Amino acid sequence: MVSAAAARLFLLLISVNLIPTTPIVEEQPFKAIDGGFGVALGKSRKRVFPVLHIQEPNPILEAYGYCNTPNHTEQAWEGHSPADYKLLSVHVMIRHGDRYPLYFIPKTRRPSIDCTLSGSRKPTHPLLKSFISHMSQGGQGHWEAPLSSVPRLPNHSVCETGELTQTGVVQHLRNGQLLQQAYKHHNLLSPDWAPRQLWVETTGKGRTLQSGLAFLYGFLPNFDWSKLTVRHQWSTLYCGSACDCPARNRYLDEEQRRQYRLRVADTELERNYVDMAQTLGVPTRQLRAANPVDSLLCHLCHDLSFPCVPAGGCLTMAQFAVIRRQQLDDEADRRRVGLYHKYAILAMYPYLNRTASKMERVAKSSEAGRRPRAAGEEVFTLSSAHDVTVAPLLSALGLEEARFPRFAARVVFELWRSPPTTQGQPKKKAGIAKHGEVFIRVLYNGEDVTFHTTFCRSHERRAGQPLCPLMNFLSFVRRDMFSIVNATSYQDACFTHSG
Repeated sequence: MVSAAAARLFLLLISVNLIPTTPIVEEQPFKAIDGGFGVALGKSRKRVFPVLHIQEPNPILEAYGYCNTPNHTEQAWEGHSPADYKLLSVHVMIRHGDRYPLYFIPKTRRPSIDCTLSGSRKPTHPLLKSFISHMSQGGQGHWEAPLSSVPRLPNHSVCETGELTQTGVVQHLRNGQLLQQAYKHHNLLSPDWAPRQLWVETTGKGRTLQSGLAFLYGFLPNFDWSKLTVRHQWSTLYCGSACDCPARNRYLDEEQRRQYRLRVADTELERNYVDMAQTLGVPTRQLRAANPVDSLLCHLCHDLSFPCVPAGGCLTMAQFAVIRRQQLDDEADRRRVGLYHKYAILAMYPYLNRTASKMERVAKSSEAGRRPRAAGEEVFTLSSAHDVTVAPLLSALGLEEARFPRFAARVVFELWRSPPTTQGQPKKKAGIAKHGEVFIRVLYNGEDVTFHTTFCRSHERRAGQPLCPLMNFLSFVRRDMFSIVNATSYQDACFTHSG
């Protein structure tokens, strides 16, 4: 039997002619885990989405990119702007880090992974030991119910279902530290930051709460429990009090039917499931229900051999590749049909509207002549969520070609103000306000994707400003985004057109 490590090495050796697709930039050129090549700093930041492949994408290499193994030096474009622009606020949505599977393959042993944390076990991070110690003081923080009863660290020597692993903690310590380095010169949060300046929210799962805490520990200049309030989001869509939307549910039902039809029509996938079920000695329908790809991804990401059954055979990398290939086909068909995009628009409107309102409030407070609040404005927001949150967010923004959210994926919204017009310049030019115009940037896993969003694709051609005006985003969220569902507002889209 070939181990996952050996299979990975073989695949990397045969993939040297793949078109570069990696969004990660190293300090020096390097061979990336997804088969692409990094480039030296200073190259174009427009390496946002994969170049169209002449050959089919390799499903195994795509899977390694999903793992997001923390074994490289990552650089990112957060915090970059034209000279003299002022950073006003940052809003971050993360997916939780690497976790133990939610589903398990019948008749096989579960992956052997320790979910306690140890600075002497790989992968590790310079902040890991102090992070473990600091989390024991969490009682000093402020917790919205029911978060106070959720463990602040993964703590089982044999991982429980869906539990965050040490890899997941390290991924977000790195994310937080990466953004801390990106923003420290902008004075976004000073060492004596005020509680009002920070907004933190998470779903009630241990893996999202723990990922958020790891991110914050890497990010904050001074992690002070007494100033930290962690808020609870009961819905994975972060829709708060605006979750009632019959049309959204209808689009999701239609999307799931599309997904089912595509899957049952795939004869290679069906033969693959039959073959796997025979290897394990279980009914094919039982194997399908066990969602084997979730467990196999865990084996792949943790460099474990694929599962075997006593006195039987073992599952293979080739079988895993067939399932991953069908998932990639499904993503392409999903984009073509467009039902998911309609679902995503309605699913993520509440989050996007809340983000837009926060940005507008900060922008107004930063205008010349306004007296700042004594406690400061909310300048940093962290939302710790799931793949079922980040994926529709990307789709709602029009980033349909973006890769499916990997472990510890991040979407970042930055708000910038341009410098004031100088004496002798006209007081008002097209797109330039007297006291400086306000702009938005959107980044996905460190790449600037602003000009790939629906609301700013056309702006790139005008070249009047290097960033995207905030008004484009505000108009998109409050009116334009609903045109795809033939409506003019969220209420109209959810109920008048709910069928």
